[in-house]
Amino acid sequence: MNQSVKQKFTTYPENIAVVLHEIRSLILQVAVQDGITELEETLKWGEPSYISKIGTTIRFDHKPKSAEQFCIYFNCKTKLVETFKELYGDTFSYEGNRALVFKLNQTVPVKELAHCISLALRYKKIKHLPLLGA
Repeated sequence: MNQSVKQKFTTYPENIAVVLHEIRSLILQVAVQDGITELEETLKWGEPSYISKIGTTIRFDHKPKSAEQFCIYFNCKTKLVETFKELYGDTFSYEGNRALVFKLNQTVPVKELAHCISLALRYKKIKHLPLLGA
């Protein structure tokens, strides 16, 4: 784990750190499944961020002012969240064209989220395809 990301995790309340570790693990697992061998883990805007050379940045965070939720952020200049809305509709809650929003007490739809993560990690290669090749 990147040192700055490791330090960031120590700032989260324990129950939130557990959930965000699961999101981190899912991102890493999807990268392996997709054959992405170069995945950079870093902090961007103070948030754990994951960048693949063939994709776009994925970030996640929990903000104390929105204590009952966490978000996974995607580049708002991409078609990612727009595509997620078309593919998955009400499966997720959205924040504009930049984030998936999750309540801390909800069951995360792992299969669907893994697909969204996969699309983001491969975005540069699939951005020209209808529905990103989904």
